[in-house]
Amino acid sequence: MKKKVLSVLLTSAMVMSMAACGSTDAATDTTAATDTTATTDTTVQADTTETEPAVVSELTDGKFAETRHITVEVYDRGNDGGSDPTNNMYTEYIKKGMLEDHNVEVEFVAVPRWTEVDEINNLLAAGTAPDICVTYSYPTIQTYAGMGGVLDMKDYVKDYESELTHLWSWLGEANIYWDQDINDGTLWAIEGKRANPRRILTFIRQDWLDALNLKAPTTKAEFYDTICAFRDNADTLLGKDAKKMVPFSVSYDVGWRAALLIESEISPSITDKEYYVNGFDDRKLTENGTKEAIRTLNKWYNEGLLWKDFALYGSGDATEDDMMKAGYVGAFQHNWDYPFRNGDDSIQANLKRLVGDNAKYVAVDCFENSAGQTLKFGISEAGDRKIFFPSTNDEPLASMLYLDWISDPEHIEYLQKGDEGVTHNVLPDGAIEIIAAEGDAIMNSGQNIDYTITCNGLHFSDDALTSLSMAHSYAGVDPADVETAIKLSMTNPRYEKNVKVAPISAEDGMGEALSSKRDVVYDTALAASADAFDATWDSAIADYLSSGGQAIIDERTSAWEAVYGSSESLPE
Repeated sequence: MKKKVLSVLLTSAMVMSMAACGSTDAATDTTAATDTTATTDTTVQADTTETEPAVVSELTDGKFAETRHITVEVYDRGNDGGSDPTNNMYTEYIKKGMLEDHNVEVEFVAVPRWTEVDEINNLLAAGTAPDICVTYSYPTIQTYAGMGGVLDMKDYVKDYESELTHLWSWLGEANIYWDQDINDGTLWAIEGKRANPRRILTFIRQDWLDALNLKAPTTKAEFYDTICAFRDNADTLLGKDAKKMVPFSVSYDVGWRAALLIESEISPSITDKEYYVNGFDDRKLTENGTKEAIRTLNKWYNEGLLWKDFALYGSGDATEDDMMKAGYVGAFQHNWDYPFRNGDDSIQANLKRLVGDNAKYVAVDCFENSAGQTLKFGISEAGDRKIFFPSTNDEPLASMLYLDWISDPEHIEYLQKGDEGVTHNVLPDGAIEIIAAEGDAIMNSGQNIDYTITCNGLHFSDDALTSLSMAHSYAGVDPADVETAIKLSMTNPRYEKNVKVAPISAEDGMGEALSSKRDVVYDTALAASADAFDATWDSAIADYLSSGGQAIIDERTSAWEAVYGSSESLPE
């Protein structure tokens, strides 16, 4: 890989990043997060003349004079029959476009999706991480930033703003500066944007409801009665496969897969402070009310309503999905569009093919809180994948141009719909209907989000077209079922707020360790005998807290109070 000659300003920024010094004036950096235009103008007036710009551009009409080369992470989801994530029609589209528009060669590096945090840790430690990295784990980024292993993106997004018009237009200041340190202004990552901010829903077998002459549940009590009816009528519903019945399925990741039940036990009047202090774990392990939700699951488990072997199959294992596809599962909670994903290999498509035309999952909304609301926590345009550059990246400008190119609405649209007749049809009303593709045209992720890394969710260049096409964006799925899921996923949303405090040092290096211990708390308590539930939960929680959880809670409390004082709420 060729080394590029950076401007003096960017060379200094790289050195500071690698040394993790953060010596820039804090007041100036804080201003940059809220008013970049004003800061840039002030810098130009103070530090430049008419003949010497602040940043010497290495580009002519957006292109490098000499060809540059960058590597970009892409998830390998291990899809059977999928396309090669590093070499398909979408990677070729990106490579061709980047070379033509910016004279930048792009090489994709596959990272296993379900063990991505472990893999990124290994690559960073070995100094072999791609130039552009993507992860859901911000603590991983913080850990390596503290060791000089991550570039500070602050100067790149600010000084090259005029070259990054698509990136700024799409993400805006909120997502670009979401993770900026309020003290020294360092920016270790930018947040991808959720184009359609939705999270989790409950899905239930419509054909089983019909077979038992049941209505879709609208409350927790009705949901419980429904899954009991599934269990008690296993012979009717599954015949010779009755013993394979799973009325309600959760995986080892209980905090995600029972999120709506957990959140229904959280007080609807929870303060911003309390939510933040316990919010370092998005599975809400330490929130008030979580224990009672798991007590309910423990009761259901001991009544034979849950998958007995849920804790035995870890991340990326297909066993549970295969049970859903085969028709053995009555209900589950997951990402709002989970049964519709993956085209011809979706849960919905397999269920129809293996069980019958009437077999399908439909979304329901039935986990009410003490106020009778079915609140949906965690709704946000941010909080998606974090995009960062390791310190081994010697092409930061080329990498920023890649993020800009990938944020162009026209490029997002092509990557999400592909070619007419190959990956989509155009309906009479103009809507885009996604169809099952073959070979290198197969999208390994819904709406190709593994390539549109700054965009998660359907986003065509025309907003009206996006809305019109949303229900048709899942191949082989009844658009009416998607419309129902869209509607319910946005019922009673509780939007995430960005708490701007100093970095929490107690979180450094603790992400994976505490996540594993969190799963142990959930899994062991859920599967305990009823009379051992309290002792099991209390013991596992005590271990979790003494292993670093309490230190994070304490530091988050102090960090909040240092910025917001005695206030329990963020300023409007």
